[in-house]
Amino acid sequence: MTPLRAAALDRLPALRDSHPAVFRQVTTSRATVLGVVLCGTLLLAFGIWRLDIEPARLATGFGRMLHFLALMLPPDPGSAANLAGILRALAETLAIAFLGTFGAALIALPVSFLAARNATLHGLVRFAARRVLDGIRGVDALIWALIWVGIVGLGPFAGVLAILTSDIGTFGKVFSEAIEAADRKPQEGVVAAGGGGLTRLRFGVLPEVLPVLAGQVLYFFESNVRSSTIIGIVGAGGIGLQLAEMIRTLEWPVVSFIILLILAMVAVIDLVSGRLRRQLMGRRGRLDG
Repeated sequence: MTPLRAAALDRLPALRDSHPAVFRQVTTSRATVLGVVLCGTLLLAFGIWRLDIEPARLATGFGRMLHFLALMLPPDPGSAANLAGILRALAETLAIAFLGTFGAALIALPVSFLAARNATLHGLVRFAARRVLDGIRGVDALIWALIWVGIVGLGPFAGVLAILTSDIGTFGKVFSEAIEAADRKPQEGVVAAGGGGLTRLRFGVLPEVLPVLAGQVLYFFESNVRSSTIIGIVGAGGIGLQLAEMIRTLEWPVVSFIILLILAMVAVIDLVSGRLRRQLMGRRGRLDG
């Protein structure tokens, strides 16, 4: 044993006496963490038992999935007319996501000012705006699609309304939080120059948060392209409706072709929107500098 280690061991009893909480084997924080882990493990075990999750069924399902994957190869769009219909449905999906996303952004922007603490008219207005946005955001886009299909009928119009309605709540929340987090110095400069409330928002807040809001809109547009595929399955138009029809008729090569097209479209949109977001953030950094 080295002299340094021996000296440390000699001092250990004195350190334990002077700092008993540090050397305690079971502290309150450790007990809390252990209790949370134990409760989570018990809840997981109860869920596995209650939902009849069995390894044998999982293995059987995996084998069936491999069988379906074999049926999907090679991908084949079918006839030329069928290919034209698939491409038209794909363009329809893109249009649903675009109109729903940017329409929701235009509607949510003024509402977000009412929901922001530093821009609202009154505390009661802010409370009401927040609760309305929470209520809209609490309903999934797929549920909104079912509701709008029942109201306006099948087709892409119901899909646009579903995306638009769902995103109003989400955009209202993230926009209001961005407005509340805006730098106060430009606002103080506008007020010092004699600007009123609307002038402060127009020239002190909006230029500061606009790149952030635009980046969020681009991100949600990318996400809504995938959501438009899902809501199309329930009759809201787009490629999802075409995909559901091919699955119903067991046209597995066409199904795999449609899935590959969706993946390619999402990848391209991800690439383009990512570049635009980086440009917006770079522009905001140059403005801040």
